[in-house]
Parts: sequence; structure tokens; C-alpha cells
Amino acid sequence: MDGKKLFDYQLNEEVNLYVLLKGADVRTSKTGKQYLALVFADKSGEVPAKYWDASAEDVARFQVGTVVHVTGRKESYQGSPQIKIDKMYVASDQEPNNPALYVQAAPESSQTMAQEINEYLAEIKNPVWKIIVTKLLHDNGKAYMQAPAAKVNHHAFMGGLAYHSLSILRLAKQVADLYPHLNRDLLYAGAILHDLGKVIELSGPVGTSYTLAGNLIGHIVLVDEKIVAVCQDLSDQYPDLDFSLTSQNMLLLRHMVLAHHGQLEYGSPVRPQVMEAEVLHHLDDLDASIQMMQGKLDQTATGEFSDRIFGLDSRAFFKPENKA
Repeated sequence: MDGKKLFDYQLNEEVNLYVLLKGADVRTSKTGKQYLALVFADKSGEVPAKYWDASAEDVARFQVGTVVHVTGRKESYQGSPQIKIDKMYVASDQEPNNPALYVQAAPESSQTMAQEINEYLAEIKNPVWKIIVTKLLHDNGKAYMQAPAAKVNHHAFMGGLAYHSLSILRLAKQVADLYPHLNRDLLYAGAILHDLGKVIELSGPVGTSYTLAGNLIGHIVLVDEKIVAVCQDLSDQYPDLDFSLTSQNMLLLRHMVLAHHGQLEYGSPVRPQVMEAEVLHHLDDLDASIQMMQGKLDQTATGEFSDRIFGLDSRAFFKPENKA
């Protein structure tokens, strides 16, 4: 063992390391044989691999969330790295088998992010939106701060959901400063809540997978359901405020969440029809795209093209020399 991580190895170099199984899907080859499509992960990133001729015992043994020791070679397949496995076994208790050792995390601590998100929340003056956001953050705070924002694409690491939401809040502040006619309260509330359904849609940061609710319903509808449910409770607690689902406040807030993917084919049941909803959609897309590009470019040598990025139409991006 040389202490290297996945992205410390160069192409065609022999690998010998412990990794987390972040993905382990059972598939069938063209010849009818069963194999495992794996995703190896550590704090440096993720690399796919295939475990050929997998037996029923192999399928039971190599589960998502398991730490394994692997030897083999780092190769390139269709322009992206992959690990060709020679040998692989499940790490024992006498080896570094704690999954937390291999999980990527947000570049800022959960405490720091939570404090800043609460500062943005404090700026919301609309009492209905402020109470709803406060309640939902209180009820889902721990999961909200730990959850990834996606399984594989953008912010797919521990704390990714909070970091993504905070990044959008920071962008929203700059945009609202430049365009003061925007409703800052609505933009902030939408930024905090837009992806909160990920705490239900995804299983968590270790061996992230889609839950049954995530597969059948999806995070957009799941967070809308949370908003509706909490409003029914808040109506009794705050009789002087209007939490009715037909009120303009409620319709605007729900529209921010429901429209944030921008297009029907991307999962939003409606397209943005309020200026703040359109802005949120673009800020969401901008932050996700930058994070995907930066993640790949961090693993790319200067003067080379990155691996292709599936979430950006499988394009590769060039990393120029930075003379700044």
C-alpha cells in the first residue's frame, strides 16, 4: 500500500488501495453473463469499474456502502478513467473499513454553512415565507446539512445539498443587489427550499442511492408536499397569518420550488412564470454546472481536456494555464 487515492494514480498505472463502493449495479453482458457495474470512491473522487462474471455470492458481498481493497490498473475507456480489477475483497475490521474515511465532503463545515444560511433566513421579511422556511429547516436540519445534492452529477458529496443551496443564496444576493426590483424574500426562500426534497429522494452521503419515494415521486414533488403539510399545521399556530394554499404567498413559494428545473422534460411540472422563479432556475443551473466543471478540472492536468461530463451533454473542458 502506497497511501495513494484514486486520482493520484496515472493512466496505465497499477493500483493498490482501499475504496468505498458508491455504486454496485447488477447487469448482464452481451454474452448473457452477470457482472457488477461498480463505482469506486474516496475523498479524491469517483471512478467506475466492472467486476466480471459475478456470482450470487459476489453480488451479496459487494454491496453499496462497503469498503473494499482492490488491485488492478487505471485505464481509459471512451475518454474517461476506469479501474480494471485484478483482485478485490471486502476490507476486514483490522483494515480501514470505515466508510466515512472515503466520503467526499463540502469544502465548508456544516456549522459554518448553517450559520450563513440562517443569516440569509433572517433577512426574509415576509412572515409567511420566513415561518415556513424556518419550520422546514428546523424539522430537517440534520439531514439538510449532511445530504448530497445528487447521486452522481453536481455536489454529490456529504453536505452537498447545503453547500449548493448556500452557493445559490450567495449568487441570489449579488443578483438582487444588481436588480433591486426582484423580490429578495421570495428568491431567498426559494433558494433554501428548492432542493430540500433531496433529504427524502436520496439515501444519504454514503453509498448514495435513490429511495423508493425518490424513484416514484422525486424531490420536487416531495418538497412541495412538505410545504403543504407544514402550512396545515402553521395555520392553527398563527391564526393572524394566511397559510391557505390558494393565497398568493403560498402559490408563489410553491411555484418557486415546482418550476426550478425550468423545463418540463427536466422534471418541473410547470415552467417559470414569475421573474424570481426564472432567476432561481438559472442560478441553480449555473451553480450546478460550475461545480461539475470544476470537479473534473481539479482532476485534469494543465493543457489537457477533462473527462467528459455526462450532465453537460458529455462535453470535455480544456484546462488552460492560469497566469493570473
